[in-house]
Amino acid sequence: MAPAPFVLYGAPGSGATPVHAALMLIGAPVKVVDVAPWQGENERARLQPINPMRQVPVLVLPSGEIMTESAAMLIWLADRYPHAKLGPRFDDPERAQYLRWMHFVSSSIYALYWIRDEPSRLADTPKDEALVRERTAERIAECWRCMDAQMPRRGRYLLGDHLTALDLYVTVISRWQPRRLRFYREAPRMAEVVRRVDNEPRLLEHWAARYPFAGAWESEGP
Repeated sequence: MAPAPFVLYGAPGSGATPVHAALMLIGAPVKVVDVAPWQGENERARLQPINPMRQVPVLVLPSGEIMTESAAMLIWLADRYPHAKLGPRFDDPERAQYLRWMHFVSSSIYALYWIRDEPSRLADTPKDEALVRERTAERIAECWRCMDAQMPRRGRYLLGDHLTALDLYVTVISRWQPRRLRFYREAPRMAEVVRRVDNEPRLLEHWAARYPFAGAWESEGP
């Protein structure tokens, strides 16, 4: 009997994208359910039964257990499937930095998109919304700059010579606004890595299907 698949809720280009990439590299069966809560109440209502926060991604494990939070999913998958080498093992000297930067990306950068997606959550006027976008863009750029300056870079990827969940995470989120051209300026060392992951042969079909290199993704936005 074939193993039960993972079920991953999330739209193309969302925080589900690096999780989906990790599942592909692991070789785990996965069913993808496209849902984009930022597109309106109907989409958010679809998520209510599985995630009361009505956000994506959501990962349903083969056991039926539900996970939210993309960083947690990526760390768990790397630990659960060590053959894919997507994260340092518990006794690896790189483990501390891996956990540090996974949580930094999640809490300091990803979390700001709750505001950027709908500035009206915190701003009362269009003028204030524009200011929120400007200031969050500067904060995101500052975070990338800080991370880039402190990454040890002892190999082809962020933590060495093996592609990890951290590389997948940064590669996807660095495409979000203020987009890649700003990222390249602020994080030139990490820029080399994300371009390498963009062109990872095992993921070319995945990127084409779930986050295609089209439109303005490699431009600079507000």
